[in-house]
Amino acid sequence: MDIKYSIDAMYMKDGKLEIRGWTVGDNKEHVKIAVHENNKRISAEINRNPRKDVAQELFGDAEFNDFGYSVTFEYHSGNKYSLELTSKNFRKSIMLSGMVRWISRFRGFRDRLAVSMTSRSRRDSLLDKRYDYSIFRRQINRIDKMAEKEDLVTSDSPTFSIVIPLYATPEKYLRELINSIEAQTYPKYEICFADGSPENSRLEKVILEYQKHNHRIRYKYLNGNRGISGNTNAALEMATGDFIVLCDHDDLLHKQALYELAKAVKYNPECDCIYTDEDKIDEKSQLYFDPHFKPDFNIDMLCSVNYICHLYAVRRSLVNETGGFREEYDGAQDHDFIFRTTEKARQIVHIPKVLYHWRTHIGSTSANPESKMYAFEAGKKAIKAHYERVWPQLEIEKIEDGVSLGIYHTYFNVKEELISVIIPNKDHTEDLDKAIRSLYERGTWKNLEFIVVENNSDEEETFEYYEKIQKEMPNVKVVYYDGGFNYSRINNFGAQFANGRYILLMNNDVELINPDSLREMAGYCQRDDVGIVGCRLMYEDDTLQHAGVIVGVQGIADHAFKGKALDEPIYFSRAMIAQDYSAVTAAVLLTKREVFDSVGGLDEAFEVAFNDIDFCLRVRETGKLVVYNPYASFHHYESKSRGLEDNAE
Repeated sequence: MDIKYSIDAMYMKDGKLEIRGWTVGDNKEHVKIAVHENNKRISAEINRNPRKDVAQELFGDAEFNDFGYSVTFEYHSGNKYSLELTSKNFRKSIMLSGMVRWISRFRGFRDRLAVSMTSRSRRDSLLDKRYDYSIFRRQINRIDKMAEKEDLVTSDSPTFSIVIPLYATPEKYLRELINSIEAQTYPKYEICFADGSPENSRLEKVILEYQKHNHRIRYKYLNGNRGISGNTNAALEMATGDFIVLCDHDDLLHKQALYELAKAVKYNPECDCIYTDEDKIDEKSQLYFDPHFKPDFNIDMLCSVNYICHLYAVRRSLVNETGGFREEYDGAQDHDFIFRTTEKARQIVHIPKVLYHWRTHIGSTSANPESKMYAFEAGKKAIKAHYERVWPQLEIEKIEDGVSLGIYHTYFNVKEELISVIIPNKDHTEDLDKAIRSLYERGTWKNLEFIVVENNSDEEETFEYYEKIQKEMPNVKVVYYDGGFNYSRINNFGAQFANGRYILLMNNDVELINPDSLREMAGYCQRDDVGIVGCRLMYEDDTLQHAGVIVGVQGIADHAFKGKALDEPIYFSRAMIAQDYSAVTAAVLLTKREVFDSVGGLDEAFEVAFNDIDFCLRVRETGKLVVYNPYASFHHYESKSRGLEDNAE
């Protein structure tokens, strides 16, 4: 087993660095820990603690152990530090300096993410495979009850108009919905019902019953069904509040929903659109399941799937500007509405709490997607219309169904401009040859130049290969980097020889899977608002190696869904949805030359690890997006057992 370890968190305070994590050797063997400064052991405070979660995961039991650790020592900027792990038969050295530089540099960036990261980390620590959702909900509700609630009701606090189109709504569900709204802890609301039900419906009597004690309920019978868009627009016409809140006729609101919306408005006075997380509820209103924890606003995910859905609130003045619902998009009218309102919003706020319960029953899209096939065709129309409004210069070849219904795959036409492929290499010519030939011979993008950056190879056969491949393929050029291993410096050196509009950073141990991968990546990278595009990487056994990078995992960052097979359930199919991320790996990374130059390339202070994360975050700081495109795919023959390390092994 060698030595397994994790660095879960790192903290810098008053000149001291604290590291927390776990480590274990073969057969639960104790691992000794030491800290080295400039290759010499220094004094450090080391505490061991049990980690039952690790013991259960690795060995199938949670008996007492000392796998956990916290290490604290004085840190002096400019010196090199390592964590030395030693067992009976193995030793592992973990370089810390790069990690600390990353934490220091991006403290400001992380602070801006602090609210969403903190809330997510808390809920994620509760919701994992050891917990079912019912336990999670009880724990979260207990936390909410303990939290002190602000008094948000003032003369200028917002009023929320909850617009609800009705059509043959089961009385039981309607009553439960109204009860959930009347239970709200924030009182400034109105309910606007527009009823398109057939004559002799009991819904009007139910509404009149509630109106006797609640003057905030408005109701209009439409004398006929105008369709989902027409019925919703009729409800919109009744609204007088500051914000429009969309709600389906058979769903439920969490009692804190409006309070949380009001709080979001108070602390984000320019927000025009707000959305929350949601889950599903069964027909009997007893089982809550399938929670959807969403990212902050993610335009490329929205172009792949309507992930916002419920609960969604929009400033009424913005709705007046953009217009209401359009019947030609019925079935995906909310997707179209969300596009048009977010396109013009000054600020879009995501509340990372489950505040909406989406009813599932026979015939509902949430439980049975095939029940409304027309909705998915309307979704494609909504996505195309969005691109035509925002990026009229983009040419859409087609939009098809993705990995499942409700997920969309957009194909872009893109001019085949020169891509400069930069590949650092030391020996391993069989891997290098496979990487080059798979991309050029099997790929559909032929306008390529390959810049192989030779870095201290030892084998004579390597240099013979260089001569051979350059003669065989005139678009391959080998350049010679003279210096010790520094991944950032090697790539920056190679970029000096690049002539393309695009630069593709690529490892020498990858192999193309989808022949259209570069076309898929360039389709996004051609946009002015996109700085970097990454791809899906698979291990040799066809499990996921990379589907985007999540900042904050493992104390620093890690790949999403690593080790998952594509045919097993993956959270809301996220691995197969084009979306924006904080970062992607540089094992295969496409960027524009102008973007690469604008941030000074890769930071050479990051010699081995985190240079790609650093590069992505600096590009994001310029206002450009980092896109993950799952339809671009490669095998990456990196060892599956290799973890997140900062050494040159």
